[in-house]
Amino acid sequence: MEEAVTRKFVHEDSSHIVSFCAAVEACVLHGLKRRAAGFLRSNKIAALFMKVGKSFAPAEELCRKAQELEQIIETKRSQSLQSQDSLRKMPRLPSLTPQGVKNLWIRTALFEKVLDKIVLYLVENSSKYYEKEAFLMDPVDGPILASLLVGPCALEYTKMKTADHFWTDPSADELVQRHRIHGGHCRQDSPTKRPALCIQKRHSSSSMDERPSPSPSAREYVESLHQNSRATLLFGKNNVLVQPRDDMEAIPGYLSLHQTADIMTLKWTPNQLMNGSVGDLDYERSVYWDYAMTIPLEEIVYLHCHQQVDSGGTVVLVSQDGIQRPPLRFPRGGHLLQFLSCLENGLLPHGQLDPPLWSQRGKGKVFPKLRKRVPQGSGSSESVSDKEEDEATDYVFRILFPNSQSDKIICALSSYRTPLKLLCDNMKYQIISRAFYGWLAYCRHLSTVRTHLSALVNHTIVAPDVPCDAYKGLTTEVWQTFLQDCTAFEEEELLRLVYFGGVDPSLRKEVWPFLLGHYQFGMSEAERKEVDEQVRVCYQETMREWLGCEEIVRQREKEQHAAALAKCSSGASIDSSSQKMIHHDSTVSNEVSCVDQIETEPKTEEAKQVPKMPNGALQNGTSSPDSGHPSSRNFSVTSGLSDGSLSTEDSAAAVPQVSQSPAKPAGVEGEGLTEETHRQEKAEVKDKEEEAPDVTKTAENAKTELLDLYTLNLHRIEKDVQRCDRNYWYFTPANLEKLRNIMCSYIWRHLDIGYVQGMCDLLAPLLVILDDEAMAFSCFTELMKRMNQNFPHGGAMDTHFANMRSLIQILDSELFELMHQNGDYTHFYFCYRWFLLDFKRELVYEDVFAVWETIWAAKYVSSSHFVLFIALALVELYRDIILENNMDFTDIIKFFNEMAEHHSIKQILTLARDLVCKVQMLIENK
Repeated sequence: MEEAVTRKFVHEDSSHIVSFCAAVEACVLHGLKRRAAGFLRSNKIAALFMKVGKSFAPAEELCRKAQELEQIIETKRSQSLQSQDSLRKMPRLPSLTPQGVKNLWIRTALFEKVLDKIVLYLVENSSKYYEKEAFLMDPVDGPILASLLVGPCALEYTKMKTADHFWTDPSADELVQRHRIHGGHCRQDSPTKRPALCIQKRHSSSSMDERPSPSPSAREYVESLHQNSRATLLFGKNNVLVQPRDDMEAIPGYLSLHQTADIMTLKWTPNQLMNGSVGDLDYERSVYWDYAMTIPLEEIVYLHCHQQVDSGGTVVLVSQDGIQRPPLRFPRGGHLLQFLSCLENGLLPHGQLDPPLWSQRGKGKVFPKLRKRVPQGSGSSESVSDKEEDEATDYVFRILFPNSQSDKIICALSSYRTPLKLLCDNMKYQIISRAFYGWLAYCRHLSTVRTHLSALVNHTIVAPDVPCDAYKGLTTEVWQTFLQDCTAFEEEELLRLVYFGGVDPSLRKEVWPFLLGHYQFGMSEAERKEVDEQVRVCYQETMREWLGCEEIVRQREKEQHAAALAKCSSGASIDSSSQKMIHHDSTVSNEVSCVDQIETEPKTEEAKQVPKMPNGALQNGTSSPDSGHPSSRNFSVTSGLSDGSLSTEDSAAAVPQVSQSPAKPAGVEGEGLTEETHRQEKAEVKDKEEEAPDVTKTAENAKTELLDLYTLNLHRIEKDVQRCDRNYWYFTPANLEKLRNIMCSYIWRHLDIGYVQGMCDLLAPLLVILDDEAMAFSCFTELMKRMNQNFPHGGAMDTHFANMRSLIQILDSELFELMHQNGDYTHFYFCYRWFLLDFKRELVYEDVFAVWETIWAAKYVSSSHFVLFIALALVELYRDIILENNMDFTDIIKFFNEMAEHHSIKQILTLARDLVCKVQMLIENK
């Protein structure tokens, strides 16, 4: 489906089709009864479809077509020695792989768009064809399979070969294998390495070895030599000889002159390429492509024309830099003069030949006719001067573009017959000028590096010292020594060991809290235990709060569900609507009373004590909002009221008791009270009665909004927790419950941010390593201080993309140019998932652990933006494959999606550290 979206069709020879048909066939054959497949048939699918065809018309038509294809294939095999003419009369078939022939019936059903109908028929009549344990007998899986096949059967399939689709769309694995095979024959840094899937040549005015490919494929290049809508063919001649190298003989080729709207181009292609087959890989890689020429006429200044007696003449093209192109030898018959005439007509009106071919006297071309020289002693009466006039003559033509500044200078110098010394001085000036501008560009480039990229790395270049093998990482011996004596190793040294070699897997549970900031490296064992106890108490308090709120949410959902069922059973009526409104009001009242109960419930003595918190928390229980500990906020339900409304206790204090009548009691009439006093008291009581409902209503609405917000987040968390790494051994139902508890606790404290998909992915590896709820909660809170900004509510993602653009532009300009040209995906959106989850979805679990601890240590050792260099390393690791296959945006997304969990983490981390060092060296100008 992905290939259909990106390519607008699916190729019949695609490897995706082969694997898809094999999977469908395995499902259809699972649990098939023997009598349904036939006892003597080797092709069970054919037997099954033929049996279905007896009672199902679409299957009957499919069987006829599939049998015809099988007959054709068999005939081709048996008559392989027949003449080519008789084979041409047979219907043409795609070059099927053995697997493709094996799944021929499924393939044919897919291409004929009846596969979904046949499978649906098998599902509906499964008891007739399948055993009880069969896949299609399942009441859920069977119909789902039939439904899933509707999409593929609606797609378009094709056999056409296009420029961007050579025979198949290879998978990422296949591209890597091709690169490894091809890379064995060529150096990685070879500038002339030929790509496997397309032809890419670079142009140099000083040699023939590197020339631009006129089109991405050989076929398009050959087609471009003929007349088309984009270019006009002014001249074409075959068998024009060119000697590509001194150690070679001249080879014939096709010379053509083309004109577009703004440029004229001269092309010469060896005859071997003109007669080649586009589908032949040897043709694509043929050495003759190195000899093909594409020459823009803008670069040519002079044409040296030599007439020989034994040939039709030779033209040597001289570039602006004085380099001569290999001579073009024309066959006899006046083709040289015809070429020059076409060239002169094509140059008009913006350019011209100097001198022009046409004479001033109107007598035709000035190019003389070639005559045979008369041998001496022949008795001829011709004079010596006549003989000399009839000898072959050489001409030099200059191509002038009067509007160009360079030609004005050349004409001026020629008209004044400038001395040779002045020309040499002018050339020296141009060389110095180019060197100056090159130096200026370099300085600007270096300035960009120093100003823009200097913030991405630490300015101290860190390399492992010789006495300590840092690549062994943080070992058990080093860690035990540090725990016994904190002064034995400096914090920087431990972080450097982690950065270069990682943490021993057995130590991760102990070391990760230090790397994430839960502990400080200088803490003693007693201090660490105190921190753990404080975090555990605060975590339990947080859980108590949100569990109470969750109980209210569950009760509300239960009552709403019951009300919905009651409405369905009784039918819609005015009375039921009234009852619903009354029920809703009572529900809200119950919720508010439950919330009040949570707030007013007395805390334990342990909870009442406010401990001294780590990470900068103050004694009075306050700290920064992101400190990661429960003391950083007030976590009662009323703390969620951000609009300043009153809590239940405040509301109760503000509302007076007005249930008794304010009239004066019996027996005290007239004692110390006047009529005026009674009137004032009545007015005050009336005002308070009017204000009280408004205050209470505001508090109730705020609590209802809080419950709704928490309910929304709770449902998101539960959905993601159930599908988070469900195939990993650690996540049993009990551990998934731990994951849910930690995530709910974190979100309860950060309701202003809320849950975003992907947060569970960041928490899961921490829980796997630490295997402790309170510890994982604290470490996750520390981790989210950095990762929170990557989610949509933060702005870090755009910064990552901008930094990636700058890094690749400076460190790999060739790759950046390809990205810019192929649809301009230098926005680097394909890196989004990498940055969002710290590469968690790109790597297997063990590699995720290694990458994460390196990122945490790199913050203090080399770069606080080390994720950028890991992303850059991922791209650089496959840069040759990206360049060879000329990948666009959809190609690179597809490639990295398929390569997920197949990367070599050792290579990636080594390359990432090297890239950091490279940027540091650029900044230091070393």
